[in-house]
Amino acid sequence: MNNNITGILNMHNCNLCPRNCGADRTISDKGFCLSGEYPKAALASVHKFEEPPISGTRGSGTVFFSGCNLKCVYCQNYTISQENMGKTLTTEELARIFLSQQEKGVHNINLVSSGHFLPKVREALILAKQCGLSIPVVYNSGGYEKAESLKFLEGIVDIYLPDIKYFSSELSAKYSSAPDYFAAASKAVTEMYRQVGKNSFDSEGIMKKGVIIRHLVLPGCRKDSFKILDFIKDNFGDSVYVSLLSQYTPVYKAKEIKELNRRVTTFEYQSVIDYFFKIGLQYGYMQSRDSAESIYTPIFDLSGLDTGKD
Repeated sequence: MNNNITGILNMHNCNLCPRNCGADRTISDKGFCLSGEYPKAALASVHKFEEPPISGTRGSGTVFFSGCNLKCVYCQNYTISQENMGKTLTTEELARIFLSQQEKGVHNINLVSSGHFLPKVREALILAKQCGLSIPVVYNSGGYEKAESLKFLEGIVDIYLPDIKYFSSELSAKYSSAPDYFAAASKAVTEMYRQVGKNSFDSEGIMKKGVIIRHLVLPGCRKDSFKILDFIKDNFGDSVYVSLLSQYTPVYKAKEIKELNRRVTTFEYQSVIDYFFKIGLQYGYMQSRDSAESIYTPIFDLSGLDTGKD
């Protein structure tokens, strides 16, 4: 690594994400993200419930990482994001897991919430590519990233799959403990698009490069969703795809919050879809009302993490 990379990706005084917490993460499980220096993961599996051009017919080779720099009160994966369940991996072990996923015939390698491990994940991807990893790499993110850190993934990541969860700082503070969420996420997504550009697909419709922005519609927050769609339209037009998610269900701490302790109504979700088309957006994905079923939530049992062996 050059000095610039070493400075920004310094785990002794971590300022990798917008939290800038300054923790010494070479001491285990420190920092706001509850994470040490080396990646911790809870599952490596063939995932078939991503957007169609990601999962395709053969699935996405997904690695679910533990810990998180957000504190979403409604997180479906809270056992790994907030309770930090998982297995710590060396760089070499992680690289072997990537290669093992490729051997299963998947369309891509899918890194779910790996941003707080960016230095070691970056090293593992470079090592895996040197050892024959040739399928696209998907960076699947909650969106709360620092654009300066993302620059070190240029040429390594092919597809960005970020959330934009909120426009309102009041909502992001209340539900994810991140009042600066949109300020950070908007810059991060702009950097992601700068790196990979417009979406491209192979002859089977499988994504090879580009950006899909996800947005989960929350109860009572449809007008905030409208503002996010306005941002996407004004800054990217149809150069990115938008995935509008209806899968919200009250889990974890959301069950204790009155306004979040219900499903999104058909009216709320449909109004966001209608607004998508009203402002002239064309390319995206919508979900059916049964998308909150438990079948779509992975079982985090450490499968696939035995240094790339099942």
